[in-house]
Amino acid sequence: MAGTDSGGRTRRWRLDIGYDGARFSGWAAQPGLRTVQGELERWIPRVLRLAEPVPITVAGRTDAGVHARGQVGHIDLPGDLDPRPDLARRLARVLDPDLVVHDVTPVPDAFDARFSALWRRYIYRLWDADSRPDPVLRHQVVTVRDHLDLDLLNAAGRSLLGLRDFAAFCKRREGATTIRTLLDCHAVRLEDAPRTIEITVCADAFCHSMVRSLVGALTAVGSGRRPQNWLDDVAASTSRASSVLVMPAAGLTLEEVGYPPDDELAARAEQARAVRTSEPCGCDQME
Repeated sequence: MAGTDSGGRTRRWRLDIGYDGARFSGWAAQPGLRTVQGELERWIPRVLRLAEPVPITVAGRTDAGVHARGQVGHIDLPGDLDPRPDLARRLARVLDPDLVVHDVTPVPDAFDARFSALWRRYIYRLWDADSRPDPVLRHQVVTVRDHLDLDLLNAAGRSLLGLRDFAAFCKRREGATTIRTLLDCHAVRLEDAPRTIEITVCADAFCHSMVRSLVGALTAVGSGRRPQNWLDDVAASTSRASSVLVMPAAGLTLEEVGYPPDDELAARAEQARAVRTSEPCGCDQME
């Protein structure tokens, strides 16, 4: 548990992070690969002149190629060290431009970037047959050849809302649950020149490849290649559905993570660490 004094104890700090995932092999540190966690854990001790490593706990362990505007992490630093005047500014000098720490703020000891989160909001960006792709944005938006009917797509999204087993849309990991509460799933077409489609997906937590699989299923229905009853059958399955396309990582961005008030942080983290059966909680999160 983090402390707040300097007598050998630590103080907890929240990091608000953004990155372009195109040149990262995901969030999690991996030997010989460039990752977001690896870069931050390499540079934070250096710029703060600390002798010990500074592990980072993160809200969403994004996959290779996935972007983030609203990633949240936390670190524990010596209690007598206040990094606010310098850390973000010093990191900006040493990190490549595709990784930015926007803000560093003190948080209560009970704050846990991963387990205290109430929800994570992702947006998947698409161009379809009615779009005019912009090559400048090619690393953030994925092109599909079909016309996408947003009425069909939104009806499909609504059919998946609520608490359910999302095993059909997840790459199963040993010991990890696939039960999640999907809070929002809708699509809009922007009025920008490319006429970009944004699919917002918000849940208490996500399992591995869940958002990209959901988008793959939604675009199958929205294009007319699959009927709604196909999606209903897939969603009812308790095993991975081979008929669901996992969309490319480039279109996916972690936009925002939501947390409860400070006096509810500890209770939320305790709930999230509990083994999930049919009750809502925020378990392992990865996308």
